[in-house]
Amino acid sequence: MALRHFFLILFVVTTWAFNNVAIKWGLLDLPPLFLTMMRFVVVAVILIPFTRITFQQLRYLIPLAFTFGFMHFSLLFVGLKYTDAGTAAIVVQLGTPFAMILAMILLKEKLSLVQMLGIAISLTGVFVLAGSPTIPSWWVLCLLLCSAAGWAISNMIVKKSPGIKPLTMTGWLSFLAIPIVALASFTLESGQIESLMHATWRGWFAIFYSAIGSSVIAYSLWYGLLRNYNVNLIMPYSLLTPVLSVVMGVVVLGDSLNAFKVSGALLVIAGTAIAVINLRNLRMHARLLKFRYKR
Repeated sequence: MALRHFFLILFVVTTWAFNNVAIKWGLLDLPPLFLTMMRFVVVAVILIPFTRITFQQLRYLIPLAFTFGFMHFSLLFVGLKYTDAGTAAIVVQLGTPFAMILAMILLKEKLSLVQMLGIAISLTGVFVLAGSPTIPSWWVLCLLLCSAAGWAISNMIVKKSPGIKPLTMTGWLSFLAIPIVALASFTLESGQIESLMHATWRGWFAIFYSAIGSSVIAYSLWYGLLRNYNVNLIMPYSLLTPVLSVVMGVVVLGDSLNAFKVSGALLVIAGTAIAVINLRNLRMHARLLKFRYKR
């Protein structure tokens, strides 16, 4: 891998990790569902004018607006209001093993014994995290697990959908999710407009960082890297996101560390790594690089 691409990967995962910190800042000024809606508005305004979709693609984008836009993002933002940035990032990381389980059930994809072991280890980490004081109630954990499930279900829909360019999908998902999240916000929250008018730099920073930095810029770079390198070589780096979220939460937000949080994080991340990293493919990449170097 070219050195510049390695640093690009680190930039992307760091950008995603800091997104949780930015959201925590934004939640000091804005209600979580309204903050989610404003994020989607900014993304849609930036991307919609430059993208087009077909009616066939729309049939898949509408359910994705609910599973990815509402279930994943909205429930994550609500969960973040009641727990710290690192804990939320760790639990939502379970979206990867959840997606693997759904693929086995719905798409008849086979899982090896090693992958099933990894999934079991990552799920064990959630039970450990449940005892952490950073998760104040069982329903907060359920919200974050539903957010992870929303990400996993979205992956199944994407696999069945016709080809849609990544930024086109991001823009139209955001546009279609706006009325869903707006309805939830104006049903369950109050004082949204007033909170926006009185928002400090933290609220506005959260909106624009989450929309532009985390979505438009980071995902553009990530998809570009996936075009240049094998998925099995790139995807393991995404496991750095919850690790960096924990570190940033402690350093920037003053979040606490405890035995439950540390042990649960290690189990979730290690289990997910065992489940997703294809060692055979990584060894093949290493042999190819060694061969090229010798030439």
